[in-house]
Amino acid sequence: MTSFGLLPEGLRDRLPPQARALASLVRTLTDCCAAHGYERVAPPLAEYESSLASGEGRERLRFTDPVSQHTLALRSDITGQVGRIAVTRLASAARPLRLMYAGPVLRVRGDQLSPERERTQAGAELIGSDASAAVAEILAVAIEALAATGLAGLSVDLTMPALVADLADAGWPLGRATLVQVQAWLDGKDIGALRSAGADAYVPLIAAAGPVRQAIAALKQLDLPDAVLNRLDAIAALASGLQGVSVTLDPTERHGFEYQTWLGFSLFGAGLMAEVGRGGAYQVTHPAGHSEAAVGFSLYVDGLVDLGLGQDAPRRVLLPVNTDAAAATQLRRDGWITVAALADEDAAAMRCSHVWANGAVQPA
Repeated sequence: MTSFGLLPEGLRDRLPPQARALASLVRTLTDCCAAHGYERVAPPLAEYESSLASGEGRERLRFTDPVSQHTLALRSDITGQVGRIAVTRLASAARPLRLMYAGPVLRVRGDQLSPERERTQAGAELIGSDASAAVAEILAVAIEALAATGLAGLSVDLTMPALVADLADAGWPLGRATLVQVQAWLDGKDIGALRSAGADAYVPLIAAAGPVRQAIAALKQLDLPDAVLNRLDAIAALASGLQGVSVTLDPTERHGFEYQTWLGFSLFGAGLMAEVGRGGAYQVTHPAGHSEAAVGFSLYVDGLVDLGLGQDAPRRVLLPVNTDAAAATQLRRDGWITVAALADEDAAAMRCSHVWANGAVQPA
């Protein structure tokens, strides 16, 4: 039996003022997306597992629906749900389709850098294109939204999730290894394993990681197919448009980007141990089986709260007993939060910076 008040590992209560900060940050992020034409959708917290499986590649908490007797699952990501909405209920909407969202997600387990199992996720998806212009728009919106929260030291880490598969298709020898093995060794920067398996051609890709200009220059020294060279040119143009943001490129990083196509990205900020967001280009599958290009990002709001962002000082005024109702109404219209005293409460204890006295607001 658990003790009353204890919560499962990885779950927590948000108390004042952090709960208010969380709501404020979500509003800031979604308002920024809305200003760029993204319209909000609100998918449910739980769906049929078969529906979520098409859009997420993660473990999920499952349970049997007592109504339908089908297996339901709690979402661990909202991106797939937005994709489902785009190809079903909004299948006939004009493309590109710009959608945004915000809500809680629940993971089976956390990790060392982010042990929380419940997180608040906000993001935007552009359905119908993964062209350079679409990626540039999505990245610009993500960076603008994070900057609006007050997050400093923004940086972007780009990756090319499909690069190794494309090189193998173009004839780069895998030696005695499989594509999956080579991808795993590159993820782990295991040069010895690559050479032992005769996949030496892929070793230079490991060194071609770092500041975006240097990484692209190093990659262009290799014998790359034209399609990859074109993507590098697109990445160079994309990076040049990100002013005031540090941009790096790790061409072989695939961990967490298994479902992205030609480009993926992670977003970081000063003071955060883990990434504050990630995104990239991907494919959404329609019920009829054909695919549609898309690009989007997901932001993890809880880390911003833990940094102390979103905690603007509220204008709270304590109203003594029998304060005139019309005066209280006018204070709220003027932007004050009014706290009506029920007896002889102390303003500081009620977290009020001001009191109403002698017909005016005065410092507490």
